[in-house]
Amino acid sequence: MNHNGHYVYLLVYVDDILVTGSSSSLVQRIIEDIARKFFIKDMGALGYFLGLKAIRTPNGLHLMQRKYITDLLNKVDMLHAKPVSTPLPSSPKLTLNSSTTLSDPHEYRMIVGSLQYLALTRPDISYAINKLSQYMHRPTTDHWQAVKRVLRYLSGTLTHGIFLQKQKNPMLHAFSDADWAGDSDDYVSTNAYIIYLGSQPISWTSKKQKGVARSSTEAEYRSVANTAAEVRWVVSLLRELGLPIRQTPTIYCDNIGATYL
Repeated sequence: MNHNGHYVYLLVYVDDILVTGSSSSLVQRIIEDIARKFFIKDMGALGYFLGLKAIRTPNGLHLMQRKYITDLLNKVDMLHAKPVSTPLPSSPKLTLNSSTTLSDPHEYRMIVGSLQYLALTRPDISYAINKLSQYMHRPTTDHWQAVKRVLRYLSGTLTHGIFLQKQKNPMLHAFSDADWAGDSDDYVSTNAYIIYLGSQPISWTSKKQKGVARSSTEAEYRSVANTAAEVRWVVSLLRELGLPIRQTPTIYCDNIGATYL
């Protein structure tokens, strides 16, 4: 909402609403207008919302899901597990038919499903979650050990999250990459991107491509194309929010062939 140069934003999820804006008096007026038509409870300044903890500092806003992680670790009795430095090992790679199929996959599916919501503030585990989600239909003991490794990683990084820092005229830029034929089951590449507004990440993904790429250049170029589409959408969204990007966004790619193409 734009009123005399001031913006007010409403984020609505079922019966939970966040209201913020560039004018505190206008924000308060919007809350009062809503209260005249609906019964609402004003919870004051943002602190906790849908499993996300928001900590305000003089430099910006820190978003994390510490309680969500703690509850998950408690549920599987791994709160005090020995931490590891990475979510997944670089080798050996997980495959569809590795080791023995789990007799009861319920816990595996429950944990991986819970981890998907955690990716809202944890881009560092996006690849691991994407990989583990591919085995939901028939998880094995190796897949289960990989899930436990992710949980051990989380037990040592409870306070990690996203820090939204105050910046003037931040530049929009993105990093794109692809793992050519990285899946030894179907040889489909996984592409990933992370988009920054200034120094803070605002959009990221790790996802398998829709078909088999015949070269690393093709895999990387597909990844760049997907990144460009997302960047274009982010630019459009920021414009709607009254935050136009004044510099041309940049996408960084580490493949020379894709860059020349």
